[in-house]
Amino acid sequence: MPATIFLASKADQEFAQPIVDTLNEFGVQHETVMASAHKAPEKVIKHITMLNEKEWPMVVIAVVGMSNGLGGMLAANCLHPVITCPVLSDITQYQVHIHSSLQMPKDVPLMTVLHPVNAALAAVRILAVSDPALKEKVAKRMRAVKATY
Repeated sequence: MPATIFLASKADQEFAQPIVDTLNEFGVQHETVMASAHKAPEKVIKHITMLNEKEWPMVVIAVVGMSNGLGGMLAANCLHPVITCPVLSDITQYQVHIHSSLQMPKDVPLMTVLHPVNAALAAVRILAVSDPALKEKVAKRMRAVKATY
């Protein structure tokens, strides 16, 4: 699968739906894995190990709320680019929890994108670097967006 979406819990599914919808729009194959870095780290490591064995281009998106242990764990161990999209449903969550996604230690390259559609679009653009057909789909969508303004 070119994109793997990690959800920290079932509660994150609704927030992640625009990611799924956007990947579907571009025809990007994806899978969703539910695994908490805090509650089931062995499950996360098992999936990372499987992803690291893949030889084709791939992007990982972590959808997490509260403490972003999952995004950091993925970025520290996964060979593929990792985008985190923190679940920030209100201003309190934003003020308190955003820092767990933004403040990663050195050598833990985690990209943080706040809007779920933009997280998916970032993943699509990363994949489009090695896929001319996908690159054309990105260009077509960009033209369509620009035409509305």
